Amino acid sequence: MSGAWLAFEDEAGVSMTPPQAKTWSQRGRTPVVRVRGRSRRRISIAALTCYKPGRRSRLIYRPRRGDGRRDGRKSFSWRDYPDLLIAAHQQLGGPIVLGWDNLNVHKAAGRREFADARDWLTIYYLPPCAPDLNPVEGIWSLLRRGWLSNVAFSTPEHLVQRIRRGLRHMQYHSDLIDGCLAETGLTINP
Repeated sequence: MSGAWLAFEDEAGVSMTPPQAKTWSQRGRTPVVRVRGRSRRRISIAALTCYKPGRRSRLIYRPRRGDGRRDGRKSFSWRDYPDLLIAAHQQLGGPIVLGWDNLNVHKAAGRREFADARDWLTIYYLPPCAPDLNPVEGIWSLLRRGWLSNVAFSTPEHLVQRIRRGLRHMQYHSDLIDGCLAETGLTINP
């Protein structure tokens, strides 16, 4: 599709337990970050990295909090994706060629009807077991190693605030988004 944005999508889940990262401290004083035990409070995030030759790379994301119930859905369902894709289409102002992994939610029955009804959306699937081809994996790595590491989250709202702060920083620094694409080895030619 000529003049389209090339977009990649992925989801990630983040819990209240922070990822550990190395840090500096005074010699002999090992920093200790105490956190509560296991937590069912989990935030799911769906993100799109969008590329178009001659344009600034974009990051579009949506967090989703679990409903807190033990048997409730914690991740994105197919009903959550149309809103993300329609918002991306409106923000980008052009057609989208979407690269998706082979998650079962991406192959749901409603997905085909949704894509067929929109002439601005073309979907391709990335090869199975090839997360290294998806630039969004680099976004998750930057988020976990930077804004989420070594932080004891006090509330789910605190976690969401840190996630948004990190992703917002990446939105304003398109060189980080470009670096995630370069790490995959993929190139975009006009």
